[in-house]
Amino acid sequence: QAQLVESGGGLVQTGGSLRLSCAASLGTFSMYGMAWFRQAPGKEREFVAFVSWGGGYLYYADAVKGRFAISRDNVKNTVYLQMTSLKSEDTAVYYCAAGRSISTMTSPNEYDYWGQGTQVTVSS
Repeated sequence: QAQLVESGGGLVQTGGSLRLSCAASLGTFSMYGMAWFRQAPGKEREFVAFVSWGGGYLYYADAVKGRFAISRDNVKNTVYLQMTSLKSEDTAVYYCAAGRSISTMTSPNEYDYWGQGTQVTVSS
């Protein structure tokens, strides 16, 4: 069955970097748009970044533009989120998501599959 598994989270100091990975077990990974969301304590799930199925279109939340980079490897069936210049406000559980019918990119309702999340904690 379809499964997304995130990894790479951890504790990092302000200004540091982390790379998150999401290993996907999907029927046709290359045909899914992939996204990262995050959810901080007491907050709703928040869109972070999107990459189209071919990798040619990238879209980022304003809060992470210039600091985060999403990419995908359709051979490894993996999507990545390279995070740099981390801030305390980046602290959250990060989730990867996959969807075939994407419109706004930022709505969780547009995605069909979700991982269990990986914790990112940025100390301040």
